[in-house]
Order: sequence, then structure tokens, then C-alpha cells
Amino acid sequence: MFKCWDDISAYNCGFLFSVGDGIPRESSPFINNASMEGENIYEGKNMALFEEEMDSNPMVSSLLNKLANYTNVTQGVVEHEEDDDSKRKEIKAPRMGTFIGVYLPCLQNILGVILFLRLTWIVGTAGVLESFIIVFICCSGTMLTAISMSAIATNGVVPAGGSYYMISRSLGPEFGGAVGLCFYLGTTFAGAMYILGTIEILLKYIATNAAIFTGGEEATLNNMRVYGTCILALMAIVVFVGVKYVNKLALVFLACVILSIIAIYAGVIKTAFDPPDFRICLLGNRTLLSGDHICAKYVIENNVTETTLLWKKFCSDDPSLNATCDEYFRLNNVTEIQGIPGVQVESCLVNNLWSVYREKGVIIEKQDMPSVPVPSLEEVKEKSDAYVYTDIMTYFTMLVGIYFPSVTGIMAGSNRSGDLRDAQKSIPTGTILAISTTSFILIGTLAWPSPWVIVIGSFFSTCGAGLQSLTGAPRLLQAIARDGIVPFLHVFGHGKANGEPTWALLLTALICEIGILIASLDSVAPILSMFFLMCYLFVNLACAVQTLLRTPNWRPRFKYYHWTLSFLGMSLCLALMFICSWYYALVAMLIAGCIYKYIEYRGAEKEWGDGIRGLSLNAARYALLRVEHGPPHTKNWRPQVLVLLNLDSEQLVKHPRLLSFTSQLKAGKGLTIVGSVLPGIYLDKYTEAQTAEENIRSLMGVEKTKGFCQIVVSSSLRDGISHLIQSAGLGGMKHNTVLMAWPQSWKQTDNHFSWKNFVDTVRETTAAHQALLVAKNIDLFPMNQERFTEGNIDVWWIVHDGGMLMLLPFLLRQHKVWRKCKMRIFTVAQMDDNSIQMKKDLQMFLYHLRLNAEVEVVEMFENDISAFTYEKTLVMEQRSQMLKQMQLSKNEREREVIHFIFLILLKMKIRLPFTNSMVPDLAKMACCFFNQAQLIHDRNTASHSTGMVKSHTAITTPEKVQMTWTKEKLISEKHKNKETSMMNYKDIFNMKPNQSNVRRMHTAVKLNGVVLNKSQNAQLVLLNMPGPPKNRQGDENYMEFLEVLTEGLNRVLLVRGGGREVITIYS
Repeated sequence: MFKCWDDISAYNCGFLFSVGDGIPRESSPFINNASMEGENIYEGKNMALFEEEMDSNPMVSSLLNKLANYTNVTQGVVEHEEDDDSKRKEIKAPRMGTFIGVYLPCLQNILGVILFLRLTWIVGTAGVLESFIIVFICCSGTMLTAISMSAIATNGVVPAGGSYYMISRSLGPEFGGAVGLCFYLGTTFAGAMYILGTIEILLKYIATNAAIFTGGEEATLNNMRVYGTCILALMAIVVFVGVKYVNKLALVFLACVILSIIAIYAGVIKTAFDPPDFRICLLGNRTLLSGDHICAKYVIENNVTETTLLWKKFCSDDPSLNATCDEYFRLNNVTEIQGIPGVQVESCLVNNLWSVYREKGVIIEKQDMPSVPVPSLEEVKEKSDAYVYTDIMTYFTMLVGIYFPSVTGIMAGSNRSGDLRDAQKSIPTGTILAISTTSFILIGTLAWPSPWVIVIGSFFSTCGAGLQSLTGAPRLLQAIARDGIVPFLHVFGHGKANGEPTWALLLTALICEIGILIASLDSVAPILSMFFLMCYLFVNLACAVQTLLRTPNWRPRFKYYHWTLSFLGMSLCLALMFICSWYYALVAMLIAGCIYKYIEYRGAEKEWGDGIRGLSLNAARYALLRVEHGPPHTKNWRPQVLVLLNLDSEQLVKHPRLLSFTSQLKAGKGLTIVGSVLPGIYLDKYTEAQTAEENIRSLMGVEKTKGFCQIVVSSSLRDGISHLIQSAGLGGMKHNTVLMAWPQSWKQTDNHFSWKNFVDTVRETTAAHQALLVAKNIDLFPMNQERFTEGNIDVWWIVHDGGMLMLLPFLLRQHKVWRKCKMRIFTVAQMDDNSIQMKKDLQMFLYHLRLNAEVEVVEMFENDISAFTYEKTLVMEQRSQMLKQMQLSKNEREREVIHFIFLILLKMKIRLPFTNSMVPDLAKMACCFFNQAQLIHDRNTASHSTGMVKSHTAITTPEKVQMTWTKEKLISEKHKNKETSMMNYKDIFNMKPNQSNVRRMHTAVKLNGVVLNKSQNAQLVLLNMPGPPKNRQGDENYMEFLEVLTEGLNRVLLVRGGGREVITIYS
């Protein structure tokens, strides 16, 4: 008693003086330690109360200092974007404001070639109203995306990565990586497109004689490749030198673009008062090709009527007035009109209000001009070189696809978020202002004072857009590589000392060169728009998800957003993807899906607190609340397994094949909880519990066991298992089945998972109405890599306890390990049973259960109990009775056993010379008996009230026995205790076995013989597990019965149902 109190006191003292509770450290402010350098934060006594928390919880001043010295460039290198800052040399990166860093790059990317050269054609084809709708839809999509992006950008610091960072931290690394890589490819190939557009403007409009190759279309492509490669090299060098020089060139280029736009507006104003001389020749209402001919059928010079070249085209080259001419040419007049009539509401706005979509190869007609129709166009087709024909079929969705690339580029500013002084402020302001500016720009085909202004403006526009693409794309790739979600991209996360992405720029230039070598990206251009639209879609989705989840961390500084706007923007982007090109939309989604699955399978697991995980938590909470707390319907029943593992001294799993067997049951699609118990105190065993959990999770990953891990630290192993059985799971998602391994060495005391805990576990699962699976010889069970090419899974159906015996083989045969094994069901017929009818009924029952299995009825008739059974029962009870009487200390029990052995030798009249050398042998025999006695002693003397104290004291080092007996001492001890010992053991030699135990042993022996006869070579044997006796005095006999029942079988699964039906014949 005093010893126990001393132990408890020592424990409490050790706890009270643990780290952080009273023992001052060497670096404590309580100690005047002169050697404390670099720990100025602990100096002084003002914060002495919090000194022990300084290691994990820094002072506010330290935290604010770190925030003040925050750098965007180094973000993403480590898991949570914070841990590696102290290890990195402080980097001074460019710090740009809103105008230079966001507004100008977005403006330059949006004002591209399509805006200069295609908008007027779109207006002429779609009409004013539908053109306005096209522009409104495209600009609305980008504006709504910009609003969503502004909300995400102002919800915390945005390091390098821009749109990728926003999507990955909002929707998870899989979505972020997939969309980010697609956006990177789109931006890179867009750079190639801008460079090709630059070369086209240069060779067609500025320096027409600069072509190196002359000839047909092949020569044009070669010129594109040569000049494009040269310009790409120059741009890559500028970007490599630094983003500062890119911004300086961008200012020059953008100045030319803005000047050309101003010139366009000036030209529109000038045209209102002084329209330019831009004449178009019409025959009736049909447009004629412009050329050297005079726009007339004939002319009168010096009172002489002469026909024109136009006459010859329609009159079979006959210049005479009496020639036979085309009927339409003969019936209609030739007129000349102004192509640009000026600002005239009647002629410009009203006449061009509606769309005029045409098929390919149709003559372009002016609808408001008079025309005499002709019945046939056969003659017209012969004169195809005179009219203007449409070279492409036009329709609304096609025009949307052509125009949309002109409004992309809104991410050009956010891609450079790592170079911004204040990304939260610059990204929303600069992006929205750029979109607003470009949305009100209407482009014409003429300018004042010269059309060259438009040519030069469009040239520098494409140059600047190409530079911006080559600047933003490498930074995007660098951010993805630094996050480590795609392993093979890790090398591209490195760069120069100032953070410039050198390797990423090299890869970007190579990919861009591929696009330039193709020289014609007309077929690839739509898929680039798909990548941009996909990025916009997921930005809107991220904002909508975060808004609807209403997580505590969602506190954007930008307030002008709503989830409906984000949802509308997402829907609009998705619609635009399929409007532009449905097949390219599917291709883009397929590429993104492949990247998503790759990152999910091979990428590093990241926990960024993203919205998808938050959405999963909400969905899980909603689903758990909907799951009923009561038992599910039989049709919905599935094994929700709690796996009880035993750990060794190094916190490693002793029987890893138990997890293999668990994964082989995964066809049940149920919950799996892997649990284990560590004996001890939680505060002392916390580190070991974490190690054990990591080891179990690692093994679960190897065995592909999908489930949860739960470690319980308890002062009593029995109480810990009971806690797991009672409290594992959550709500309606609780386990209904317990899986454990048979304690092979249950007769030894050094096995913590002893038979006593085993029997208690059986009782507790029965009380909880849970099924129990006990795998015997678990180390012989197959691993997941093994395959059984033949063999049987034998089910011995003795009693019906819910149908688990039928369901388990079916689930196992779904796994590739057991797939080729056949299922056989054996049942036992008694004397009064009709075995033939039983077999028919069982076959019908299996038919209704939709199970394929062979059926066999084994007849077991009553016969006399064999002498072997009687003797086995007698030995079992004699040993049990002997050990129950030995309520002594450990030393006394060992001495009593030695004395008992000596009495046995005397009774058997065995004369052996007794020497001191026999003492060690007798000691070994005593230890063997002691092991058996310890089991019974602990079982019968332990109570629930003293269980925790006993388990605590059991951890201490056992007392060693000093075997110092001599022959004389043994003889004196024999005479001293002769009468007492003879009285104690008199009954043991004369006792008769209990008839109930004899019957149980008889059943176990007989069943074991039948099972061995039929199933000795089976790959797995499933048996009904009999329940433990209600009287706890027979627990040790219960283990013997189970041992005899399963003796000689390789793999046995003892199954005890939970008392409810788990399989049904109904659909």
C-alpha cells in the first residue's frame, strides 16, 4: 500500500516538475545568464509570465516585424509559404504600383490585333445591335471575372503566381495545378501568336520587300519562322535582363498604341465633317471588285461612246455596244458610292443596325440599293472574278469566338503579383480600370492624319503583348514549380538571386518557338481561348465557393462582389467555351482533367485550407446529419470495420497482414477505422502516440487501406479497447464490426493483448450488438500482391446470427486475391434433421441471395465421448483448479510449484539424486507453472476498481526471484508444508471433470475433426464463433475450446454476428 502511494507520489512529482511547469531553463529570464546571445526578446522581466511560450508563440512585435519584411518573391517554396523565409537571403525584388504593374500590362494585352483589324468586319457582318451584344457578352465575362478576382486578391496577401495562386489556395492544388498549367500553356502560345501577328503586320503592311523567301504560301510560312525566331530571341533577352526593362519598353509600345487609338477617334471626328474619298463600285446592289477599271459601263469622250473594262468582263470581251452581255449586267445600272460616308445617322446607323450573315461563296450585296433580279446565277458564277464573294460562312457564335481573344489579357497584371508593391490594392484597381477603358474603345479602319498610325499602333501593340506574355508565363510556371505539386517541374522553381525565373523563361521560350515553327496557329488559336476561359471560369468558381461557404477566413477587403455575380461569370465563361468551339472546349477540359488526375496521383499532398476541402467538410457535416443514428436498413448494411491493431515496443504494427485483409474487404464500401491502444498516461505517451499514428497511416497507404486512424492512450489496455469500441466513429457513421487477430501466445504473460483482454473484447462487442471477426494465424493470410489461382473459401454455418458468414466470402471474392477461389458452404445436420431437404432449402436460400456456392450438409450423430476428450477436459480443469488455489505472491507461488513438483515425483516413486544443480531446472519448471498461474491469478483477483492500479504497477520492472535453496532447505520446507500441501492438492488428484465442460470439449473436438476432414486444404475457413460463458470463472476454458475447435487449420476467420440481419433476399 505504501509502495503504491510512493509510486503515485513519484509520478505526480514527476508530472508537476515536467518541462514548462516549474523547472527553469538555462535560458530563462529568471536566471541571469550572460551567455544568452540572440535572445534579446527574453531579456527583462516584463514578459516573464509567458517565457515558456516564447518558442512556439512569438511576441507581437516579432510577428509585426516579419509581416513588415514580407516578400512575395520567396512565397510558395515551402508548404505553408512561411517556413523558409528565415533560411533565405533577403531579396530585393522590383516593387511596382497599380499603373505600371497592372493597368498598363492589362491594357496592352487587351488592345491586340483583333481589336484593330477585326472589330469593323464584325460590326459590318453582325450589325450594330448584335455587335454590341457580342462586345457586351465578352466584356461582361471579363468584368465579372475581374470582380471575382478582386475579391480573392483582397482576401489576404497574394504572392507570386497570380491567378494560379488564387485558384490553388481557393480550390485546392489539383484544380490550381491543372488550371494553372493550362493557363501557362495558353499564355505561352499566345506569346507565339502575338509574335506571328507582329511578323504579319511587318511583312504585309510596313516592309513588304523585307521577305527573305518569295513565292507561294510555303515561302510566307518560312518568313514567319525566320523573323519570328529572331524576334522571340530579342524578347527573351529583354525579359531575361529584368522586368524593369520590360516595363520601360512596354511604356514606349503602349504610348504608340494609345496614340493610334487617339488618332482613330480624331479620324472619326474629321470624317463627320470631311469624309474621305473611299469609293465602292456597285452593279445593282452587288459589290464589284476594285481595280483599274472605271466604275461605269461606258464613257463618252469627244462625243464618242466607248465601253470600259467592266463592259468587257460582262460582255465576253466584246467592246461593241451590240455585244451579248450578262442579263444582270444588262438590266442593272453601275453606281459608285462612298465607302465611308461620314457620321450620318440615316445611312450609317439605321442601314447597319441588323445582321447580314452569309454562306461561303455568296455575293456581297448592299440591301438598300435598287436591283433587278434575274432567275438564275449560272452566268454570274462564270464571271466570279468581277464580284466580291464571302470567303467564310458567318454566324453569331463564330463571331463571338473570333472577337473574344481581343478582350483576354485581364490576368496580365495578376500574373506579376510577385513584383507588385501591394497586390491586394493594385490587382482590383488596375484590372477593372483596364477593362473599363478598353470596353469603350471603338476601332475604325481609318485614322487622322494618316492610316500609318493604325499600322504602327497595331505593330507595337502585338510586340508589347508578346513581351507581356513572355514576362507573365515564366512567373506562373515558377510559382507552380515552387509549390511542389508537380514533381518533375521542381527545377523550374529556381532562378536568379533577385527571383527572376531563369529556367522557367527558357522553357517558355522553347514552347513559344514550337508555336512559331508551326507558323500558322489558326487551328490552335481557339484552344488557347479555351485555356483562358477555363481559368476565368475557375476564378469565378473559387469566389462563389468561398462566399457560399462563409468560412471565418473569408474576409475580402473588396466589397463589391456577390456570389450570384461569380456564378453568372462562371456560367458565362462556360457558355462562351462551347459557343466559340464545343470540340475545342472538350479538348481543353480533357487536358485539364489529365493534369488534375496526375497531380492527384503523383503530386505532393498539400493542405492549404482550400474551398474544396471546406466544401467537403460542409458536405460531410450535412451527410452525417442526414444519416440516421439508428441501425440502417438491411439492404444498406455494409461492414463498417474497426480494426484493432497490436503494436510492438517501437510502435510498429505487429500484424501488417491484418490491414491487408481489411483492404481485401473494401468491396463492402464501408467505413474503416484502424485503432490501437497505448498503455500509459497521455501526457507521457503523446510523442509515442503520434509516432504510432504515423506508422499506421504509412502502412495503410502501403496496403491501400482507405480509412481513418485513431490512437487511444489509456492507463489500462482493457479500458482503451473499450473506449474504442464505444466511441470510434461519428454520428451515424460508426463501426458495426470489429476485426482483430487471435492472440497466438495467449498463454504467456508478456503478451499485452492477453486472453483476458480478448474475452472482454468479445463480451463488449456482443453487448454493443456489433459483429466480431477474429483472424487466426493472421501471419499466414495473403498480402495484397499475392494471388490464389485455385482453392476454396469454406463457410461452416453452424448457427444463424445475421448472415455475416454468407456476406464475407462474397466481399472477399470481389478482390483480386480471392477472385479465383470457389465458395463452399457446409452446414451440420443433427440426428432428427432431414439432410436431403436441408440441402435443397439451403440451395434455394442461396439462389434468392444471388450467391454462387457449393452446398454440402454434414451429418453429425451423437456418439459416446471419447477417452481423449475426457482426459483433455480433466487436464484443463486440473490445471485451472490448481492455479486458482495459488493466491500467493510471485516468489511464494514459484516455491510452492517447486514443492508441488517434488511431491509429484515422490508420489510417482521416482528416485532422483537431488543436487544443487537441479535447482535451476526446477526454477525453469516453476517459471512455466508461474506463467500459467499468473493468467488465472490476474483473472480471478482483478476487479474493475483495481484494474487501473494493477496495470500501472505492471509496467514497473518485475521483481527477480532469488533461487538460493539447498537440498537441506528443500527437505525442511517439504516437512514444514507437507500436511498443508497434501490437503491443498488432494482434491486436484481426485477431482472429476465438469460434465458441461466435457460436453463443450466433446463438441469442439468433434467439430474440429469434421472441419479438418472437409476443409484442411481450403484457402480460408469461416466458422461461427461461440460466445464466451456467462460465468466468468470459465473464461480460461473458453480459450481452450476455441483453440481445440480451430486446431490444425491454416487460415481461420471466426465470425460472430451482431444479432441483426445483414443480408436479405429482397431487392
